Amino acid sequence: MTRHRLSRSAAYALAAAVALLPATPAAAGGDDTLPAVQPRSETAPLYDDEAGGNADADDPAIWRNPANPDRSLVVATAKEGGLRVYDLDARLVQSVPAPPGPGPDDAPGRFNNVDLVHGMKLTTGRADLAVTTDRGNDRLRVYRVDPADPARPLTDVTDPAAAPVFSADQAEINEERTAYGLATWTDKATGRSYALVSRRERTRIALLELTATASGRVGYREVRTLDLPASFRLPNGADWSPCAEPGELPQVEGMVVDPADGTLYAGQEDVGVWRLRADLTGTPRLVDKVREYGVPATYDEATDECVAGADPGYGGTRLTADVEGLTLLEEEDGDGYLLASSQGDNTFVAYDREIGDHNEYEGGFRVTATSAGPDGSEECDGAAVLNQPLGSRYPHGLLVVQDGHDAPGDGDRAATNFKFVDLGKVKDALDD
Repeated sequence: MTRHRLSRSAAYALAAAVALLPATPAAAGGDDTLPAVQPRSETAPLYDDEAGGNADADDPAIWRNPANPDRSLVVATAKEGGLRVYDLDARLVQSVPAPPGPGPDDAPGRFNNVDLVHGMKLTTGRADLAVTTDRGNDRLRVYRVDPADPARPLTDVTDPAAAPVFSADQAEINEERTAYGLATWTDKATGRSYALVSRRERTRIALLELTATASGRVGYREVRTLDLPASFRLPNGADWSPCAEPGELPQVEGMVVDPADGTLYAGQEDVGVWRLRADLTGTPRLVDKVREYGVPATYDEATDECVAGADPGYGGTRLTADVEGLTLLEEEDGDGYLLASSQGDNTFVAYDREIGDHNEYEGGFRVTATSAGPDGSEECDGAAVLNQPLGSRYPHGLLVVQDGHDAPGDGDRAATNFKFVDLGKVKDALDD
């Protein structure tokens, strides 16, 4: 596998370029004046404990059935619980278990993020694929979507010879600095499909080309990697890094690629949103920063928390760490929005799609509880949007968001799930 990494000098130059961003006053919290939208339905809760199968909702993807949009599906990750497939009423259709670890003392499979590839050419014909990062085994797993089998639409087509994405061996895999965030991308110029994968507790992103085997399976090969900065030069001349446990670097999770021009948006959780080429060439640009950017903090081992100092005022005004759940609301005329989950204040931030240009702030919204139905979304980890008609339930499209605190809970058990939101309401909120 060929590896192309940013040199040390290039990384310093990239970090220095960030310092040229204008300083903006940091806000104390989220904007309570943002419009609220309510979910139409929600999935059953997932529980991250032994009784609940160690299932923890994280990231969704929306698959549209072109022949029968009413029978479209939502594919979502549930960590050690594997994948869950839901219909448009948020009812469970299929549960796909994560694979075990190779040995009794090795970590089991743990599915973190999921995305879709449409019409990839396999030896068995073209197929839509659901691709997920298996954080537990440091691999990608790939599932063919079969619309002819409504009870079991996903079939595992992962090449059994697929190698770890980042780790050299099982001992390194067990250290859990493994495949984490994910976005898929099909290059219009070549027709080749790729997965962009981030590494847990590191700043690295890898570009992997998805490859079809002679047996109808799907593997991958590394094309190149890129390391985002871990340290930043502030306008006052000081160097700053986000606070974390010793040895941890500011990781990326939420990612999405604009298919129109191959632009990758990557959310570095405690830093902000980056814009870069999906082929990982060129220089990334930080298009917005979290409010906490530049705030000095020290990790306290006794409390497992970061103790923050005085805010120098270099952060942004829209995002509260962590940045999560990036997704793209595409419109036919090339307009649309980049949506980002501002996890720290339970809001969603919208930026102009701006193909080949800057991404201006266009507003935001909250997903809040209905009077007699689903609750809202808090500490959202993942989101997916599809601006296409999905039959009678969602004729204006669908937004699916993870809820990190599903209510009501079940005693002392923390619950998570996914909320389904009419996209028409979201567009109305952003147009107000």
